[in-house]
Amino acid sequence: MKFRVIFTLDYEIHGNGHGSPRKLMVEPTERMLALFDRYGARLTVMADVAEILRFERHLDETGRDLFDYQAIRNQLRKAVRSGHDVQLHLHPSYYGSRFVGGHLEQNFAEYDLARLPPERLDQIVSQGKTWLEDLLRAEEPGYSCIAFRAANWSMNPAQGIVKALVDNGISIDTSVFKYGTRNGMVSFDYSGAHSDLVPWPVKSDDVCRRDPQSRLFEFPIYCERRPIWHFLTANRVYRAVVGRLNPLPKEDFEPSPPASAGNGAGAWRITGRLKRLRDLVLGRHAWKLDFNQCSGRQLIAAVERIRKRHGQAASDLPIVLIGHSKIFTGVNERSLEPFLGFLAGAGDSFAFGTFRDFALERFASEPV
Repeated sequence: MKFRVIFTLDYEIHGNGHGSPRKLMVEPTERMLALFDRYGARLTVMADVAEILRFERHLDETGRDLFDYQAIRNQLRKAVRSGHDVQLHLHPSYYGSRFVGGHLEQNFAEYDLARLPPERLDQIVSQGKTWLEDLLRAEEPGYSCIAFRAANWSMNPAQGIVKALVDNGISIDTSVFKYGTRNGMVSFDYSGAHSDLVPWPVKSDDVCRRDPQSRLFEFPIYCERRPIWHFLTANRVYRAVVGRLNPLPKEDFEPSPPASAGNGAGAWRITGRLKRLRDLVLGRHAWKLDFNQCSGRQLIAAVERIRKRHGQAASDLPIVLIGHSKIFTGVNERSLEPFLGFLAGAGDSFAFGTFRDFALERFASEPV
C-alpha cells in the first residue's frame, strides 16, 4: 500500500474581505504550482467560489476588474490543464458583502456556514458546484466537483450542510480535524472525530461519527495533539502577525463571574486567566498538518509517524494537508521544498494524490 499525500490549498483573500486577490491568491499560487510541478506533486485548490462570484459581480457592476476575476478564472483552468485539481470552498459572508473603502465589507450574518437555513445551504452549494463545473469542463470534459471544505471548518451542526452536499452530488468533505475545538463566531468540537487520518462515512447529524449507509465521506485534515512548542515556527509567527493585521469583529468569550463572586469578581477573572495560561503552556493542542505553518522537518517527521502507525493497512490511505495561498511566502516555499523532495524520493511508501484517487465504498466498512 501507499500513502497518497493530498495538498489542499484554501484559495482566498483575508477573512475580513481585505487584501489583493492578485497578491494573496494568483501570485502565490502561481509560485506554488511551479514548485509542485518541479517535483511531480499535485495541488488541490479549494477555490472560495463565494468570494470569486463577488469579484465577478464587482466587475459586472463597475466594468473594472479590481479583484482580478479574469486572472483567477485563467489560473484555475490552467491548474486543471496541468494535472492539478480544483474543488469547492465557501465563505458565505461574501454573499451580501458591500464594497466599502476599497475592500469587501463582510455580511457577518452569514459568516457561520453550518448554521444557515437548509434552503440557503442548498442554494450556495449548488451555485458553487455549478460555477466550477461550467468553468473547468472546458479544460477537462470529465471534471466533476466532488469535494468540499467549509469556511472556518464550520460543519457543526451537521444536518443542513451534509444534506446540501449530498443532494448536490458532493461525496467528500474535508473540513474536520480531530481534536479541533473552537468557541467564537464559529463554534465546533471535533475532539470525538472518528479518526485523525482514515476517511469515514458521516452521520447526517454528526460529522464526527460513522454511518456506513452515508453518501458523504469525511477525509479529515491530519492532526495530532502536540505541546505548544511544536507551534513555534517562523511560518506560524508570520500567520499570527497577518491575523492581527486583518482582524475579524471582536467578540468577548471570557465567561462572566458567577453572582456568588461578589466583590471577588476581579480575583475570579485573574484565576481564570492563569488557568488558561497554564493549559496553554502545559496542555496539548490540535496541531494540523499545515504546509504553510509547519517546517519541512516537522512535515517529514509527521508522515514518518503516520507510516509507522498505519503502514500495515491493506490498501492506500490519504494524508490530507492544508495550506492557504494568502500566507505562502518565500520562507514557506524554502521550508516546503525539502518535504516535496522527501516524498518524491520515497515512492515505495508515499505518492502525490488527489481525492479522485480513492474508491469511497471501501471506507464504508471497517477495518481499512
